[in-house]
Amino acid sequence: MWRVTGETSAEATVVETTAESGPVEEQDPSGDGIPGPRAERQRAPWVRRLAAHGYRAPERLSLEERLVPPMPDGPGVTPSPAPHSPLLLRAGLRLPDGLWTWLCRWSGWLGPLAVALFGGVLRFWNLGSPGGIIFDETYYAKDSYALWHGGFETNWPDDANNLILGHPQQIPYKADGAFIAHPPLGKWIIGIGEHLFGMHPFGWRFMLAVLGTASILMLARIGRRLFRSTLLGCVAGLLLSVDGLHFVMSRTSLLDLIVMFWILAAFGFLLLDRDRTRARIARQLDGAVDALTAHRMRLGLRPYRLAAGVCVGAACSTKWTGMYVAAFFGLLTVFWDLGARKLAGARRPYWSTLLRDGLPAFASIVVVAAGTYVASWSGWLASSPVAGKGGFDRGWAAGRHGISTEFVTLPLAGRVKMPFRVDMTWVPESLRSLWHYHSQMYDFNVNLHSPHLYQSNPWSWLVLGRPVSFYYESPKYGQSGCKASECASEVLAIGTPLLWWAGVIALAYCLYRWAARRDWRAGAVLCGLASGLLPWFEYQQRTIFLFYAVAFVPFVVLAVTMLIGALIGPARATPERRLVGGAAAGVLVLLIVWNFLYFLPLYTGQVIPMQDWRARMWFTTWI
Repeated sequence: MWRVTGETSAEATVVETTAESGPVEEQDPSGDGIPGPRAERQRAPWVRRLAAHGYRAPERLSLEERLVPPMPDGPGVTPSPAPHSPLLLRAGLRLPDGLWTWLCRWSGWLGPLAVALFGGVLRFWNLGSPGGIIFDETYYAKDSYALWHGGFETNWPDDANNLILGHPQQIPYKADGAFIAHPPLGKWIIGIGEHLFGMHPFGWRFMLAVLGTASILMLARIGRRLFRSTLLGCVAGLLLSVDGLHFVMSRTSLLDLIVMFWILAAFGFLLLDRDRTRARIARQLDGAVDALTAHRMRLGLRPYRLAAGVCVGAACSTKWTGMYVAAFFGLLTVFWDLGARKLAGARRPYWSTLLRDGLPAFASIVVVAAGTYVASWSGWLASSPVAGKGGFDRGWAAGRHGISTEFVTLPLAGRVKMPFRVDMTWVPESLRSLWHYHSQMYDFNVNLHSPHLYQSNPWSWLVLGRPVSFYYESPKYGQSGCKASECASEVLAIGTPLLWWAGVIALAYCLYRWAARRDWRAGAVLCGLASGLLPWFEYQQRTIFLFYAVAFVPFVVLAVTMLIGALIGPARATPERRLVGGAAAGVLVLLIVWNFLYFLPLYTGQVIPMQDWRARMWFTTWI
């Protein structure tokens, strides 16, 4: 039912021939069906020697198959009746033909849904524990409440946390606007849970658990499409389910998992756009390479790419780190169009792509993202410009003569003096106030250098050098269920170590596949990782944390999944090779699952004996 196909298990499906098939005969172009002369190119001696040992060379794929490799079993693809699994038949299991065909046809959804259900149960189990406000929930839980009740973030009294958690509960909401360092969309999303379930831990964590579960389903479907394998898609979803960092961030009311969700959604929409666009190109070419058509063809309206632009804008509207994703994903979709035009036979593919694809890609990703970002500020823009009645600095531009700034701070260049200044009075006061607010937000974010016990450098993130403790208590015997002389209860934001360390190897493998073998899938995975990791190297002096890495966790998982596909081996490999490779891949997945379960007490704040806690502190930097 689930198949791994392709030149490698992580590549496109290929049509196989037998080793004994011999040279291909050419057909008479007259159409009489008379065999023509044998192909001039005979198999080399070394190929014949390999064939004696079971080597099977793939046939040339058609242009359509190279543009859009066939998907695994699914509606419109699965034959009826579907052939039964030889493995199950050898085990004496044979389902009715109708049921087996239905399972094969819908395995592309049934498998990912099952994996997402597993991950969702883990995330929603005892979601309200710990029963207090942990780490930066103290900001986002209250900001979300304020947005839903006034449209903008407000100031809170110093004892607000105690009042919110007290019995009876008091919510000391005030309507005076507060300076906030991050855009509002993520807090609007968190507020949905508070609106539905109340202002308590389960309420402000609810939407994070929903998005964490949904991202598992999305990654399973994305992996299936990327690798053309339902099995590998489900493996990707399972690995994300048992990643510790993703798990903790799905149960904590912070913004970074929301950023990850929108980045992953944008990537998925771009994959759909890639397949849809290439299928359209294949229809226009009708199976034959045509340089003129490849140069002139227009790819029409691309709704999936527009949806990707909205998702990139939503990521930016949650945290500004999303703006780097716009640049990386914008280039990614253009390079995919370039590859399609090359394959279609365009004589000057770079010029054709620049002329016909560059501007639409910019509009679809950057312009749409910018519009989405401004729309996310609608609550602040709609608030009153009267001081004390609207959002922070909402009325800053009232009565001011609008002149553009004299200095701007640019990435890499730093503070730069503008050569001239422009009268901006024609811009509405609300937008000028918003611009001024953003200049203050930018200065705050780039100049945040206050030392923190758990800050870390992005060089150490992939190897989990310095995780972040969101919550810690040391109950004594008889307190909080402690049954030892001393216990520990901690929520530690750290990835599943074996998964991340395997990810380092897998990313090296992806780099090899992309650089040496021109594997576009490896390039796509590396692009997603780079969009979430590389921008932080510009701000190494800033106070930053390992949990920011959750934004690129799905791409680490996809890299490991691609490595697992290589371990399993190509579809045309011998059964012995597949058996050994499958066993090795299975052992790796089981070890990762075990490693997650071993660290589960540290992900959920369970009370455990202090000696068990110390056994899980593998490095002193984890303490």
